[in-house]
Amino acid sequence: MDHTDPASLFSEFPSVSTLSWEEKINADLKGADYDKKLVWKTAEGFNIKPYYRSEDLHGLEYLRSMPGESPFVRGNKRENNSWIIREDIHVSDIAKANQLALDAIARGADHIGLNASEVTMHKQMNELLAGINLSKTGISFISSRSYQLTLELFIYEVDHRREPVEKILGSMNFDPIGYFLGHGDFQVNWTHNLEEAVYLLNTIDKRLPRFRAITVNGHLFQDAGSSLVQELAFSLSSANEYMAGLTDKGFPVDTIGQRIMFSLGIGSNYFLEMAKLRAMRLLWASVIKKYKPLQEESLKTFIHATSARWNKTIYDPYVNMLRTTTEGMSAALGNADSITIQPFDEAFRHSGDFSSRIARNQQLVLKGEAYFDKVIDPAAGSYYVENLTHSIAHHAWDLFCQVEEKGGMVECMKTGFIQDQVTATRHQKEIDIAHRRIVLLGTNQYPNREETLLDKMEKSQEQVHSEAPFKKLIPFRISQEFEKVRLATETYIGKGNKCPAVFLLTMGNLAMLRARAGFAANFFGCAGYRIIDNPGFNSVQEGVDAAIESNCEIVVICSSDEEYKAIAPEIAANLKRILPEIHIVVAGYPVEIMDFLSSAGVDDFIHIRTNLLETLQKYQRLLNIL
Repeated sequence: MDHTDPASLFSEFPSVSTLSWEEKINADLKGADYDKKLVWKTAEGFNIKPYYRSEDLHGLEYLRSMPGESPFVRGNKRENNSWIIREDIHVSDIAKANQLALDAIARGADHIGLNASEVTMHKQMNELLAGINLSKTGISFISSRSYQLTLELFIYEVDHRREPVEKILGSMNFDPIGYFLGHGDFQVNWTHNLEEAVYLLNTIDKRLPRFRAITVNGHLFQDAGSSLVQELAFSLSSANEYMAGLTDKGFPVDTIGQRIMFSLGIGSNYFLEMAKLRAMRLLWASVIKKYKPLQEESLKTFIHATSARWNKTIYDPYVNMLRTTTEGMSAALGNADSITIQPFDEAFRHSGDFSSRIARNQQLVLKGEAYFDKVIDPAAGSYYVENLTHSIAHHAWDLFCQVEEKGGMVECMKTGFIQDQVTATRHQKEIDIAHRRIVLLGTNQYPNREETLLDKMEKSQEQVHSEAPFKKLIPFRISQEFEKVRLATETYIGKGNKCPAVFLLTMGNLAMLRARAGFAANFFGCAGYRIIDNPGFNSVQEGVDAAIESNCEIVVICSSDEEYKAIAPEIAANLKRILPEIHIVVAGYPVEIMDFLSSAGVDDFIHIRTNLLETLQKYQRLLNIL
């Protein structure tokens, strides 16, 4: 048997310096701009290099900590990575909510989020929780008219059952800052809300040792369009506002720190979302240290991760399952303490048994079949993920400090600083999706042109926003404007009109015509138009005759830039002589002859730099659809 020392094998491969790697990369680029080609400029405000090496870990002090050790970057758990599978039930009907909760528990949920807005007496609380073993299933109250009343009724139910309080796990979704952002003002005022928090903390501290009184709903920022850095910074500022207000009321930092939880959104940016959760724990531990806690337990961050809503689509909705799968993976690998995966169809209808079961089973598969609960912080030591963690934490801390310098979270909400920051990021995302720099499969790229949705929709896509004293954070889905275009086409057809048709007049260079035909089909397919593709015509007249016979509204000429100068003017002249209202489009960006082609009758050019959304909206107006 060969007993060669494995370390000796590496001596056969000499180390390569970073300088050598860079020289090789620049040689292969052949003069192309390194930053433009290889460096990813993120929306979070920092750049990501094309590769990382061990030297990039120098100076990251937290790397020496183990799982379950301060500052808890690697999570709160020491033995495994098991997390709580939480299912939120938003319906207010008490009997229906109880039925759904019992079904979810029977099918694998560990923790249930319940809407208690209709619970005003003990009998109703008893009905809501009927059949639920509170010692085994956690309960979070995600909505309530009065969290004080809800807490009192819940404690009464626990006492009535004689449940062991040390086994009761759960939380109150008490978040006045989140309420302000959603409604444009506090329900009463900040002073009153702090008094409510005092009552909740006092009561929970005495009666429910494993309950959390305050939830920082950081996912509200992401679902309004924020960057991940903004989500962390503003969540941190919100929590710090609670800490400062309550310590001023005389509460020990250890009591408050162990009663706060963070609810963060998880989008489909796989590695950044994973790193975000790790960065959140580092940042919160840093904040808590400033208050000089007596117990290390107070430095732990309880993170509930919920799949984001901003990136979910109503068209091709099964793709949402793929999105939430990667989101659940990011949350699990980022060591979230509990996870909710939203049903894939919640954006356009009331989710039923199938979509709820799929959402729940995604987590069960991650545990039971993929064993994500067996390994703690598998990303630890990754040059890439550790640098992402550091970069996100660094930039979030800088923004957090800005908020504090401006007077804290409440003051910054009143001046509109928080809302303006999120809105600016949202607008950039809207620009990016319109230009397809952000891709949503099935919506602004590779649409299913045969799909219809009007007959399946149960929820209105229109949003009504009331006036308020202060600016609000408006929830949005980034696909909404594209979906309005597609829904308008469906409505137009539903009124008895013919589906608009786009004829692809393909000629010349086979490779170019196929590439541009595919591009054009995707482009106009995003509006739900009928696409008439062709293998390629041998002459201009043959293509023109076929286009006229197709009874189309739009003709897209698909060829090479070199051939457009000869064929496009002839095609345009022949078509418009017979059909003067037809729209002639060239697929491509032949910059040197665009003016010439426009003067010869070409109406438009579509290419990768085109604003897809604005162009489709323009054609909807031209065709009298919008």
